[in-house]
Amino acid sequence: MGSSRQCRQLGREPPARQDRHMTDPDRLVLHGSFTSSSSYKPMLFLALSGLPFSFRTVNLKKGVQKEPAHLALNRYGQVPVLQHRGLTLVMSNVILDYLARTTGKFEATSEQDRLHAREWLAWENDAITNVARVRHFARFRPDVPQQIVDYFRPGAEAALDFIDRALDGRRWLVGEQCTIADLGCFGRLVFMAEGGMSLDKRPHAAAWRERLMAMPGFALPYDLIPKKDAEFG
Repeated sequence: MGSSRQCRQLGREPPARQDRHMTDPDRLVLHGSFTSSSSYKPMLFLALSGLPFSFRTVNLKKGVQKEPAHLALNRYGQVPVLQHRGLTLVMSNVILDYLARTTGKFEATSEQDRLHAREWLAWENDAITNVARVRHFARFRPDVPQQIVDYFRPGAEAALDFIDRALDGRRWLVGEQCTIADLGCFGRLVFMAEGGMSLDKRPHAAAWRERLMAMPGFALPYDLIPKKDAEFG
């Protein structure tokens, strides 16, 4: 007699079946939101890599990121969070670094280029974050005074100009192949149109974007990141 049937005959509910993914320590589990550029960066890495992973949605609008269960994973009350092999990682660029080192995908080939890629991620976190701020104000905080938006916009435009100049004569930001530098920088600026910015007059950056978009597995955030929990692979 099966254990579930025995439990029911004894007046007890059978134990809940566990999702096999939840008990697999090698399974990558990414927590994030479809409106978050920080979530998009590791999500894009995983999609382009073709790696199997689980996605757990965090409803930012409802403030789930500030609830105790999420704060136990991310003390900063933010997304994304990556869980893997007993580790819990936060901050999108830390996650990109971990994924590149652990999987070998989108990792530069020389030590100099590996350091250079992480240099780009550090720059992105300072400079292209201005693009994300302007977009955030336009999309989610229309109450923010215009003078504050105007304060951040020049820095955002300057970051896009810098990317364009850096790509003059180059296909990728570091080395001869796409690396986490490209994924991190593109992932942060991907929502720029929502903040009134574009690559229309930045031909080198526009061509770089087209190369990224032509890669197998590529998708833009609203097409890539689900609004509900999901399993990939």
